[in-house]
Amino acid sequence: MPTHTARIDLPVAAPGVQRTLTAHYYGAPGARPKAYIQAALHADEIPGLLVAQHLLRGLEQAHHDGRILGEIVVVPVANPIGLSQHLNGRLLGRFDFASTGNFNRDFPDLTALALDRVRGRLTMDPTANVALIRSALQAVLAAQNPVRETTALKQKLLSLAIDADFVFDLHCDSEALLHLYASQSQRAEAAELGAELGAAAILLEEEPGGRPFDQACAGPWRHLRDALAGEGPMPLACFATTVELRGQADVNDRQAAADAAALLRFLQRRGVLAGDPGPLPEPCCEPTPLDAVDVLVAPVAGVLVYGKGLGEQVRAGAIVAELVDPLGEPLGAARTPVRAVTDGVLLTRMSERLARPGQKFCKIAGREPLGYRRAGQLLED
Repeated sequence: MPTHTARIDLPVAAPGVQRTLTAHYYGAPGARPKAYIQAALHADEIPGLLVAQHLLRGLEQAHHDGRILGEIVVVPVANPIGLSQHLNGRLLGRFDFASTGNFNRDFPDLTALALDRVRGRLTMDPTANVALIRSALQAVLAAQNPVRETTALKQKLLSLAIDADFVFDLHCDSEALLHLYASQSQRAEAAELGAELGAAAILLEEEPGGRPFDQACAGPWRHLRDALAGEGPMPLACFATTVELRGQADVNDRQAAADAAALLRFLQRRGVLAGDPGPLPEPCCEPTPLDAVDVLVAPVAGVLVYGKGLGEQVRAGAIVAELVDPLGEPLGAARTPVRAVTDGVLLTRMSERLARPGQKFCKIAGREPLGYRRAGQLLED
């Protein structure tokens, strides 16, 4: 059993409706390093829910064997609000029905308020500085008193993770190869995790835009370091990553068990768990810039017919898909091709096969930054 389990109530959304977060804690409170793992913040991204179950099984064994050195917090269901959102038999858990938008956007930016608390208080001791900043971030979050259910969900999730050394936000795409997002400033950690997971792409950025969960955890460290340059040493004390566990239909015990085992080995390499993880696997890719990802957009409406498959190497100018107009002329041959603008691997595809004009339906992970991809606008809704 975990060291303890916390049940965290969200604000009552309507009379008789009370939703709760569940967090499982392993290890001694306050032990370092601390790892935080959550699954399915986008509630219709199911693979993470199964990975979390295999992860908990591994942590139960580690707890029984006395191998937990740090502290580990697992939230196996990060979004009970989204999990309740069914419409005509379909689970729609990416956007909040209460019109507050994408569940993985607009997390609180704590930088400015934390800066007021730590300015002038840093010393030449990096360990003390890290503790001071963590305390300031926790205090800033604790001072917030959100009323809306979704806003409270984001505040409570962030409060569980904000003092962690390692943060793993488990997601998936529509149809995809396993890949992850992380900060350019933490390339080494991202490369190691990507090798462990067998990631097909490791996408690095500094300012993705939209304030997703991983950025809300890791971003304040970089911003505070920049703002307080010269006041004292300040490590980037939180590695936060979004792990995309393939596609929505990739829900099976074989892959989930392998993914959980890879995460546990990463925690062993980083001193959160005791034990020998063995040699690091050979990486499947090198980290590449997020702004090198070519995002294909449908110029017209039509039936989406892919000419390239997941994992296929694509050359710039190649036709990746065609949009078929079922009412167009010439009859039976009205097709609009969509071409890649970069060389790279076809990383994700939309599973729905009817596209609307302006809809983003495919990503190709290239190596060279693309002029149309701008910092601060690198994430899709």
